[in-house]
Amino acid sequence: MTRTVPARGGPREDSEDGMVDPDPRPDFESLFRSHHDDVLRYFVRRLDVRADAADLVAETFLVAWRRADDVPRGGALPWLYGVARRVLANHRRGETRRHGLADKLRDDLRSMPPESETALEVQHAAEVFRQLPEADRELLSLVAWEGLDTAQLAAALGCSRSTAAVRLHRARRRLERMLNQTTPGRVPARARGERA
Repeated sequence: MTRTVPARGGPREDSEDGMVDPDPRPDFESLFRSHHDDVLRYFVRRLDVRADAADLVAETFLVAWRRADDVPRGGALPWLYGVARRVLANHRRGETRRHGLADKLRDDLRSMPPESETALEVQHAAEVFRQLPEADRELLSLVAWEGLDTAQLAAALGCSRSTAAVRLHRARRRLERMLNQTTPGRVPARARGERA
């Protein structure tokens, strides 16, 4: 049987029976154009070194290219966020200096005189946010920065909608509890063993 498959999402011709099937994969170029900026923002918001964002975007879309059959037709962006999360996790595992840089930044922020009471509150909230477990930070970021609703969050996490809702609720409660238990300039070290 002779089969011709065009390079990018065009029709597929099956010469045995003369039928023409549409390629079930979404058009990759359209996927890239539609969601490149969203995926780039995802990484820029999470990286200490923003120059790494371009490489991680490329890696995310390389996964999408290789797994084109897995990309959902109606909800590609949450799926891409799920891929981006795994790409970012791999990137972070490879970083040896990240913790040292985060500690230095935290010390610099503590030593800066606040310009106003509002600036002090924002600095305090940022310090508390950094003390949350990484899983909580990611959940809250996907909702606040990427604007995902519960169904999209579930798609990005690869879990059920109810599981995503419970995890998000718990992360919000932990953040609220930490904000209420601390005062600006006095953020305790992250409690070990706390889980989402």
